[in-house]
Amino acid sequence: MPTMQQPDRRHFLQTTFGATAFAALAGSLTADDKVKDEKRFKKAVKIGMVKVKGSLSDKFEVLKKLGFDGVELNSPGGPTPSEVDRAKEVSGLPVHGVVDSVHWRDTLSHPDAEVRARGVEALKTALRHSKEYGGTSVLLVPAKVDKLASYDECWKRSIPEIRKAIPLAEDLGIDILLENVWNGFLTDPKETAKYVDELDSERVGAYYDVGNSVRYAPPVEWITTLGQRIKKLDIKEYDLEKGKSEGWYKGFQVKLLEGTCGWPSVMKTLKEIGFSGWGTAEIPGGDKERLAEIAERMDKIFAS
Repeated sequence: MPTMQQPDRRHFLQTTFGATAFAALAGSLTADDKVKDEKRFKKAVKIGMVKVKGSLSDKFEVLKKLGFDGVELNSPGGPTPSEVDRAKEVSGLPVHGVVDSVHWRDTLSHPDAEVRARGVEALKTALRHSKEYGGTSVLLVPAKVDKLASYDECWKRSIPEIRKAIPLAEDLGIDILLENVWNGFLTDPKETAKYVDELDSERVGAYYDVGNSVRYAPPVEWITTLGQRIKKLDIKEYDLEKGKSEGWYKGFQVKLLEGTCGWPSVMKTLKEIGFSGWGTAEIPGGDKERLAEIAERMDKIFAS
C-alpha cells in the first residue's frame, strides 16, 4: 500500500480534542437539551425494504405514518423525478439520498477501462438523481477484491475513477459516501480513513455500516477512527459469536438489538464525535407490520 501524506484539513479528525470537548459538553446538558439530543438521529429505510402494495406515493405514506423520517432510493434505474415529487408531496416524506445501483456490477476496480467508465457514468447519474430527488448523498461501494482485482489494484484503479465524479458532486452539493462492506476492500477503519483522505474532498466521506463492521473491528473503534468522516449510517445488526460458530453470514440472521453491535456504546461514541443525521436500516424488510417493528427497534437504538 503506498504511503500518503494526510492533508492539513484532516488534522482535526485525527486528534481527540473535538471528541473530548464534545463529551465534556454532553455531560453538562440540561433535561431539555437531552430531549433535543434524542432527536438528532433521523431514521430511514432503503426503498427495496418496503414490501407494501401500491405506488411509490403509497409506500411513502406508509413510511411516514410509521414514523420514519425519510427514505433512500436507488439510481440508475430509480423512479422519475416527477414520480418522486408526487410521492413527497402526498406523504410529506423526504428522500435523503440514493444508493448507486450498479457499483457491484460496473466496479471502479475492474481491469477493463470501459467497465470502469460505465461505473463512473452511473455514479454521475446517481449524483444528479439525488439532487433532483432532494437528497444529499450517493452511497458507493468503491471497489471489490476478486480474481480481477487485488487489494492494491482496487486502490490504484478506483481512486482516479472517483475523482472524475468529484467536480460534479461539488457542483451539485451532493456527497459521495463510501460504504464499508464485505468486499475484501477497506475492511479496516484506518485504511478506510486513509482512502477517504486521499480523495481529498469535503464531498467525499464515509457511509458507515455498523453491522458490516463488527466482523473486522469493534464499532467504537471504527467510529473513533473515522470520526467526522462519517456522514451517514447504515443500521444493521450482527452477532459476532453466531458468525464465528455458524458461518460469517449467519451473524446477520438476528434482529436489531439482538446481536453484538453494542448499540449503547455505538450511540455514545457517535455523540462524542458530534455525529447527527441519517441512520438507514439495511435489513430484510416486509409489510407494514414488519416495517413498524423496524421503526420501533430503530427508535430504541437511537435512544440507547
